[in-house]
Amino acid sequence: MKDAFGLPQSLLVLGGTSEIALATARRLVARRTRTVWLAGRPSPALEEAARELRAHGADVRTVAFDALDPDTHEEVLGKVFAEGDIDLVLLAFGVLGDQAHDEREPSAAVRVARTNYIGAVSAGLVAARALQTQGHGSLVVLSSVAGERARRANFIYGSSKAGLDAFAQGLGDALQGTGVHVMVVRPGFVRTRMTAGLPEAPLATTPEAVATAIELGLRRRSETVWVPGVLRLVMSALRHVPRGVFRRLPV
Repeated sequence: MKDAFGLPQSLLVLGGTSEIALATARRLVARRTRTVWLAGRPSPALEEAARELRAHGADVRTVAFDALDPDTHEEVLGKVFAEGDIDLVLLAFGVLGDQAHDEREPSAAVRVARTNYIGAVSAGLVAARALQTQGHGSLVVLSSVAGERARRANFIYGSSKAGLDAFAQGLGDALQGTGVHVMVVRPGFVRTRMTAGLPEAPLATTPEAVATAIELGLRRRSETVWVPGVLRLVMSALRHVPRGVFRRLPV
């Protein structure tokens, strides 16, 4: 169960090597979280992430999970929930893709969409049902400001995040009154391995800053979190820029 401050004692990370997810896990373990499940493809990176969190004092377990294999999600996540209640599920997997390459190779674009949207819909619904069955818990979904309005530079990734964002919002509405809280997190450009080598965007942030915002959002039981917060105003303005003007903007 969550503590008196609304922070989880148990955490399941879907996307166990995500830098944002691991920064969040470290922050929560430093507070009250004692049990952490890291779900991801078996790899040295997943095991290293588990060792790091154990060094911070958490009981950490890994579980094989593949976002691209929705047929296995119910079985995999069912085994985790069978071990005990989960206070927080952090849905943090996703791929950026390569816009130029993916436009030329539709199968690569489909892989981005299958990972970021289809895999997330499957895992999100399975996790939500398990949380609803136990009668409590939070589902935090890592979306992106890229989903707010499609840009020429990354519309394949952005469209997948737009779908994920809409799904998560709808899921949150569907779970009202069940004891399950859904929070959508919309970071801007985050300095991670995934974005290494890309031109840095204005208002760039870090995994640690996103983790801080997630913790605050959990305490407040927020439905939507922007990182940094000023992006809420920026995107509100950009959303209403005429399309002909928007396509000429350096965004």
